[in-house]
Amino acid sequence: MLLRHTPSEIKERKALNVNPAKTCQPIGAMYAALGIHGCLPHSHGSQGCCAYHRSTLTRHYKEPVLAGTSSFTEGASVFGGQANLVQAIDNMFTVYNPEVIAVHTTCLSETIGDDIPQIARKAEADGKIPKGRFVIHASTPSYVGSHVTGFSSMTKSMVDYFARFSGKRTDTINIIPGYVEPSDMEEIKRLAAEMGVKNIMFPDTSNVMNSPQTGRFEMYPRGGVTVEALARTGDSSGTLALGKLASSAAARALDIKCKVPCEILDLPIGLNNTDLFIDALRKMAGVSVPESVNVDRGRLLDIITDMHQYFYGKKVGLVGDPDHLVALTEFLVSIDMWPVHIVTGTPGKAFEKRIREITREVPHEVNVGAPGDMFLFHQWVKNEPVDLLMGNTYLKYIARDEDIPLVRFGFPILDRVGHSYFPTVGYRGGMRLLEKILDALLDRKDRDDPEEGFELVM
Repeated sequence: MLLRHTPSEIKERKALNVNPAKTCQPIGAMYAALGIHGCLPHSHGSQGCCAYHRSTLTRHYKEPVLAGTSSFTEGASVFGGQANLVQAIDNMFTVYNPEVIAVHTTCLSETIGDDIPQIARKAEADGKIPKGRFVIHASTPSYVGSHVTGFSSMTKSMVDYFARFSGKRTDTINIIPGYVEPSDMEEIKRLAAEMGVKNIMFPDTSNVMNSPQTGRFEMYPRGGVTVEALARTGDSSGTLALGKLASSAAARALDIKCKVPCEILDLPIGLNNTDLFIDALRKMAGVSVPESVNVDRGRLLDIITDMHQYFYGKKVGLVGDPDHLVALTEFLVSIDMWPVHIVTGTPGKAFEKRIREITREVPHEVNVGAPGDMFLFHQWVKNEPVDLLMGNTYLKYIARDEDIPLVRFGFPILDRVGHSYFPTVGYRGGMRLLEKILDALLDRKDRDDPEEGFELVM
């Protein structure tokens, strides 16, 4: 394998990324758009771009991802894509009848400077957009940011296009879940429901990207936040945004546009961050925490106590998205594991500072790459081996080459099934995450133990 030729000697690289730990903005924008009920995402660019976006999401979620494309050719690249997009809007509303078309741009359309709002206005003036139907857009060039920033831009567009203040506040709380699995969104809504909190989650890919098999084809699954609900977010009494990079832009836009106060938290991964989420939800909604939620918390705490001896002092290498890595690093440090190599492909100056703060008590040098790539991460692992790797599917090559256990976490996970159905957020998600970590560590211990150390009981 090519990765076996990765040298241990680290040299500075300024103009070359090798195996970047991210995907492109349009993928995140497409995923966010799928969280609107009756929405058909549209890639304003070439067919090849759209095929990549769709196939990556399909391979991760094991669900068919439907989207339109402007199908750029050489002519559109030179003269602009207006004619292509107007025709595409007409075709999609005529043939597929979505409630919303969510347009995201690609490198090519951004480079030539297509004005999407102007094109949408022309389509409306030409009668291509039926009454009661909508076209929204987000600017998502692939040469800027990552799939997380694309998700953020499309989520903010939901506020820009739909949120309205009617003049009367409600007791509803908006929840922006961040770039997480549909199973995580379901768990966040379940916790809010347990606490009796009326909420609007946006985007919401639960029952869209993990919909049940019924034997009937549904162009638009039952899940997703409705346009009506998005409009009502402007009347809500508050917004909880989970994951600073993915969710804060939309929350702040809603505050500016409709004066809905917001609180921005880390993803509720692990005991402490879930506590902070529950407490913020309790205060914002003015409710009490029910015993059922306390029971879940107590179970997570009990599992941490039972497993702690196997976690203590284990070194971990992490690759993923900034919001995931911040919350996951906090969780691992809280159970006395040592994250020592941490890489994200998403640019952001605040990330390294935050990780340094979280790992300041770790009794080991901590390497942080932001943005970094998996080539650098592999070199770090070669120079300082770890006990566990956590990250997306592409880490499996490094795990195999260096003979290190791997726990798949984040996006994309292409070679396993279940992540879209089983959460890793909240107290129940924390239990599952701990089980996966412990299984990986003890499976390695069983593999390597001599006969006299091959124990039947922990």
